[in-house]
Amino acid sequence: MKTLMQMDPPEHTFYRRLLTADFMVRKVEGLRPGIQRLVDDLIDTMLAGPRPADLVEALALPLPSLVICELLGVPYGDRAFFQRVAGELVMDEGDPARAVAASEELDGYLDGLLEEAGDGILGRLAGGGAMTRPEIRTMAQLLLVAGHDTTANMIALGTAALLANPDQLAAVRDGDAALVANTVEELLRYLSITHTEARRVALEDLEVGGQLIRAGEGIVVVKSVANRDPAAFPGPGTLDVRRKARHHVAFGYGVHQCLGQPLARVELQVVYGTLYRRIPTLALAVPLERLDFKDHAVFYGVRELPVTW
Repeated sequence: MKTLMQMDPPEHTFYRRLLTADFMVRKVEGLRPGIQRLVDDLIDTMLAGPRPADLVEALALPLPSLVICELLGVPYGDRAFFQRVAGELVMDEGDPARAVAASEELDGYLDGLLEEAGDGILGRLAGGGAMTRPEIRTMAQLLLVAGHDTTANMIALGTAALLANPDQLAAVRDGDAALVANTVEELLRYLSITHTEARRVALEDLEVGGQLIRAGEGIVVVKSVANRDPAAFPGPGTLDVRRKARHHVAFGYGVHQCLGQPLARVELQVVYGTLYRRIPTLALAVPLERLDFKDHAVFYGVRELPVTW
């Protein structure tokens, strides 16, 4: 069954409108105090534990999982299950049958939740009558997987990038809320972690960079290339948290821009604005080149981020 990413208007418009209110900027800003408490609690727990700590397990993964579970109405106690199946779904190398099996397993889990759907987005969709149960399951898979895996990878990979650039880290640690928000945009541009590139078909002849693309031809639009375009971002290979980078396309462009981008921005702002202030001596516990990067995943990141302080 198609997700929002495979739909065009008016079908895309209809289904997206069913979720727009849940991710509006004002609604998401109302979640900021709760997200702040979660971040502080997770940091407290990490500081009370042994060193080095894995920032992925301590903060990067649990924070967005907690938030998206609350929004959807998914029990956080089931996180180990959906994180496992999500891992199967976002790997772009290996046995495709495993991804199909994971999707079917997640479908069965979500179907059980819909039987008792209460508060949260799933409960509202189940009681609204505008979507069939298979459609709700498909939407829930997209929100659940994308809603925690993308932000988790940005938290860990963004922290690794800042730790590898101490001058930039110092600026963020000592900067105000505006600089932290700017840092989020620059890291989204610089890292471009989502590798599900847009696949489109030209509706008419057009020319891009001197290359003629004829109507009916397929196009793969690579966001990371656009985010490193020197015409849009001078010196694009340099991480500069003071750069005005809000015009990046890490969240896509046009009608298919990421629905959850306001939520991702708030989560990242709270993390980047809290972690380095609370732990000013935070440092990598292993050399950067020894990190295990997710080279063959839909969402780029690190599997572990050992840190000390």
